[in-house]
Amino acid sequence: MNDTFLKACRGEKVDYTPVWMMRQAGRYLPEYQEVRSKLTFLELCKTPELAAEVTIQPIDILGVDAAILFSDILIPLEAMDLTLEFHEKIGPVFPDPVRDRQSVDRLIIPDPEEHLNFVLETIRILRRELAEKVPLIGFSGAPFTLATYLIEGGSSKFFFETKKMMFTAPDLYTSLMDKITECTSVYLKAQAAAGAQALQIFDSWAGVLAPGDFERYALPYVKTIIADLKETTDIPIIYFANNGATLLDQSKTSGADVLGLDWRVDIAKAVEQIGPDISVQGNLDPSALLLPEPQLRERVAKILAGAAKARGHICNLGHGIHQFTPPSQAKIFIDAVHELSGKSS
Repeated sequence: MNDTFLKACRGEKVDYTPVWMMRQAGRYLPEYQEVRSKLTFLELCKTPELAAEVTIQPIDILGVDAAILFSDILIPLEAMDLTLEFHEKIGPVFPDPVRDRQSVDRLIIPDPEEHLNFVLETIRILRRELAEKVPLIGFSGAPFTLATYLIEGGSSKFFFETKKMMFTAPDLYTSLMDKITECTSVYLKAQAAAGAQALQIFDSWAGVLAPGDFERYALPYVKTIIADLKETTDIPIIYFANNGATLLDQSKTSGADVLGLDWRVDIAKAVEQIGPDISVQGNLDPSALLLPEPQLRERVAKILAGAAKARGHICNLGHGIHQFTPPSQAKIFIDAVHELSGKSS
């Protein structure tokens, strides 16, 4: 198996820089669209054979160095006895937002083997299918990001209801976060036990918080999860706080082995700020994939040079690949990382 990704996560010597892309298993690929046309998004997430198929597609098509489980960060929240809907052009919706004590108290901590077995079965299938190829990354949302969806009832621009609960009902907020944290920790442990070889925690909305509020209202729950995981597994853990350039000093205390970086921060400065004990992942602007090949390769070269002093570097986008990105452009990116970092053909 190509274990370059795992070595970079751990800061071990590698022959070239490994690369994968967030949302690499997804709707920019015609092969994915063909599978997706036969069923809904949630149905695809809950059908292990097909979820495994779309997870593997970019490995074969693009030649990335890691696979990431095809699923969604909100899947475990549905298992907490909530209704989750996906609407075209709107996205995920929780019709009954969680904003009062009764709503928090009724949330359950799901048993992954019972309520989320389809995720674990997908992982088991993938470990068999990827045995001679690349490592498999499992994932979850971070508690703050997950809480925003429950409190707001879906996506938000201003997160008014979330911050209202944080600031005016801190005990209620803490109760909700404690339940989400326990659910997430149990879920990720189950993914590791099923065969995930690395885990990424996505804090997609962390950047809406001031640094002090991030340190108080979000980071402690991430630390709890990572500490729990490290008691039972030694696989690498990646923490990605999107729009988190102002949060690096706090994020580097999370306990993660790797910090994901979005494109809003200079990677060389981020490496210096993070220090020598944590690997980094990132950080090409996803829209830069649209550049002509010479300019795209220049961007890649700059990122590789900027990360040269990091403990380890996994090249990636600064967020998920856009659905209208031509796959040929993604291939140019992957090949450029490999070629410019010294992979032998």
